[in-house]
Amino acid sequence: MKTHKALTAGLFSGVAAAMVFLMPNVAAAHLVTTGMGPVYDGIGHLLLTPEDLVPAVAVALYAGLRGKALGRRALFFFPLAWLAGGFAGLMTTGTPAFPLPVLSFLLLGSLIAADLNLPDNIVSTLVIAIGITHGFYNGTAMEGRPGISGLFGITATLFVMVAIASAFVVSLQAAWTRVAVRVTGSWIAAVGLLMLGWLAKGAG
Repeated sequence: MKTHKALTAGLFSGVAAAMVFLMPNVAAAHLVTTGMGPVYDGIGHLLLTPEDLVPAVAVALYAGLRGKALGRRALFFFPLAWLAGGFAGLMTTGTPAFPLPVLSFLLLGSLIAADLNLPDNIVSTLVIAIGITHGFYNGTAMEGRPGISGLFGITATLFVMVAIASAFVVSLQAAWTRVAVRVTGSWIAAVGLLMLGWLAKGAG
């Protein structure tokens, strides 16, 4: 019980920290330059962008909840879909206005929280669609530098991230650990609701 409470408190602290990072005072359209080349710039962009990082982790968590087969599918489908979307984004001028992070947080968080057992083909399609969409927006942001090299850096990072996170969830045996993953999903969905509120307030 103490372990369960400690894990819950740790997860809550992590989500609270993410919520703080999702409230920037200054919006910047440029990418952070690491000084280590375009591949590392792409990796840094992913790891320092909660709007992309959290949905990527959420995809891995949900795939892990659905079992080994879907975990393996997500391991390959998601990074490749992100890369394909990124290539399309690089060839597109301008970024269309769309509340993608809000929808991703709400959808994926709700799926994890509900532990919804969707058919395998639907889950695979969802994973690919999210990868393509987020990759597209990444591609539009990377036009010029870091460009294609940055996308390859993101793709490699996503592969490692999905492999570790989905395998971790698949390996969970105790019932309370699965509940902890679902609680994490509920917090992701809650952050999505907060983002939706900020968006509505800004539009108003």
